[in-house]
Amino acid sequence: MKFTLLAVLLAFGLFVAMLLLFETGRRIALRRKAKEGDAAADDFGAVGGSVFALLGLLIAFTFSGAASRFDARRHLVVEETNAIGTAYLRLDLLPAEAQARLKESFRRYLDARLDAYRKLPDLAAARAGLAKATTLQGEIWRQAVAACQEANSTPTTSLLLSALNEMIDITTTRTMAAEMHPPIIIFVMLSGMALAASLLVGHSLATVTAGRWMHKLIFAATLATAIYVIIDLEYPRLGLIRVDTFDQALVDLRQSMN
Repeated sequence: MKFTLLAVLLAFGLFVAMLLLFETGRRIALRRKAKEGDAAADDFGAVGGSVFALLGLLIAFTFSGAASRFDARRHLVVEETNAIGTAYLRLDLLPAEAQARLKESFRRYLDARLDAYRKLPDLAAARAGLAKATTLQGEIWRQAVAACQEANSTPTTSLLLSALNEMIDITTTRTMAAEMHPPIIIFVMLSGMALAASLLVGHSLATVTAGRWMHKLIFAATLATAIYVIIDLEYPRLGLIRVDTFDQALVDLRQSMN
């Protein structure tokens, strides 16, 4: 909830700042018109068009990138589920005694992975849970290597260890995917362009009766909401837009291990 509250406050702050800049732009235009006459507003057309075009491009690219990364993170949950499930099934190639030990380790490992993600947005607790899962990975690998040596079967060794290797690799991929975000300067620039556009809109509407507050409110609310959604998409474990529903695949896998 802390992240959601912070994101909402940032969006609301941007919304209020845009409204203030609308009024600032309107007053600047009225002051210029009083001094220079009707020609005072003519020089803002090209500047306004350039700012709005750049703002539109920034929103389009950042939203597209955030949506793509969101889909990639959901896909990685499915990939991890498949990798763990495949490795677990291949334990049946081992002797019965080794199977029992490894299957119990798999259950504890999957419990640790699920528990780490459930602890979000508490980042410290989540990292501690992931560290525990990493320790269990090493334990599973050592047990699997010892069991393969005991089985003394090349096909068994090849099939099981390759599946375990894929299961371990996907955790690194997921961790790096969770850390993959645009530089902060992109969000700063996006907000700055939205504020600049607000100033220009206020300037261009200066001569309209009553300042067209309905138009300004809709413009500010639309931009602030778009920026909020982009930020929320970038952090799908912390905000309102979540990938948690895809964790159900891991939960179902864990239940099948009982």
